[in-house]
Amino acid sequence: MPLIRRTAAGDGRSVVARWGRGAPVRIDRDHGDPRLAPLRDAAARGSWPEVRAALTDEAASADGEELTWLLEALMTVPGVETWISAVVAAQPGAARPDSAQHGPVEPDFAELDAVLPLLVSGARHVEWAWQARTRKMAKYVSKEQFEVFHARLRIAEEQLYEAAERAPRWAAPWHFLQISGRGLQVGQEVADRRFEAVVRRAPGHLAAHRQHLQQVCGKWGGSPARMHAFAREAMLGAEPGSPLGELVAIAHLEQWLDEDGDAGKDGGHMRRPFVVRELHEAADRSVRHPAFLRRRDWIRGVNTFALAFAVAGERDAAAALFLVLDGRVTEFPWMYLDGQDPAEPFRAWRSRVGA
Repeated sequence: MPLIRRTAAGDGRSVVARWGRGAPVRIDRDHGDPRLAPLRDAAARGSWPEVRAALTDEAASADGEELTWLLEALMTVPGVETWISAVVAAQPGAARPDSAQHGPVEPDFAELDAVLPLLVSGARHVEWAWQARTRKMAKYVSKEQFEVFHARLRIAEEQLYEAAERAPRWAAPWHFLQISGRGLQVGQEVADRRFEAVVRRAPGHLAAHRQHLQQVCGKWGGSPARMHAFAREAMLGAEPGSPLGELVAIAHLEQWLDEDGDAGKDGGHMRRPFVVRELHEAADRSVRHPAFLRRRDWIRGVNTFALAFAVAGERDAAAALFLVLDGRVTEFPWMYLDGQDPAEPFRAWRSRVGA
């Protein structure tokens, strides 16, 4: 069934037939996935056997996007860096597979025990590095903060590259190398190769597409033209119902923030007629398509479109999405408007559209 029930409007767009009172707002960090809270709890307690068991279940060991999804939950847990290094050091130095001679192979269980700690540690060092840098503009980051930032990223790069060599079919190491590479400013050519390494292994990898969209933004050495071209190409190249349509909304929000400065004001880039058309097209191909699935962090995509339509003045389209969310807030994209409490701008924009 479609994610969003719609009624026909005269202009062919969505309308809300009936608005209810706004649901209580809550930050949703688990996105309805019952695995994430126990996984984070085990990581906070430093229980490697429990963490390993969660990562080696059938879905995760097959990789695709599942392993990245679980590692993204782990990388934000404070303190993982204090115990995972001992796990890395304790693993046997299994010989790396000779992929040039025998072709890519999956690691056996002994090799798995060598790879997974490297991935957990590498991903955590990426997040830990960005925490040291903070979300401030570069001119407000001290020399000491940059030194810590780069030191942690270099550790991440070493561990992630080793994981990639040991498990050549896995997409996850290359995904996190995208983020570390952006911090180390490896350049667009290297960044492109890292993204391509992910999508060769997992073509519809949503998290990797999100990271590459950031890479091609103007603030990281790309350009608005390249950013929009990448977002649209990814959307059109995917099956209808794919979450990749979200990239179009993110790209327009990025340009809105860049051009209009004050993220709290109306109008500007988002209300241009061609932008409104592109947002509706992207929503119809993704979150409003009957084939769209509530998988992993689908709530983040709906939050993104809710903000984009609200800022664009498309009240009916925004209200429909706010109602689907039922008060569930994700940090992205609301952190752009309030880095401390994403719930506040969520409430404000939901109220503006009357949801």
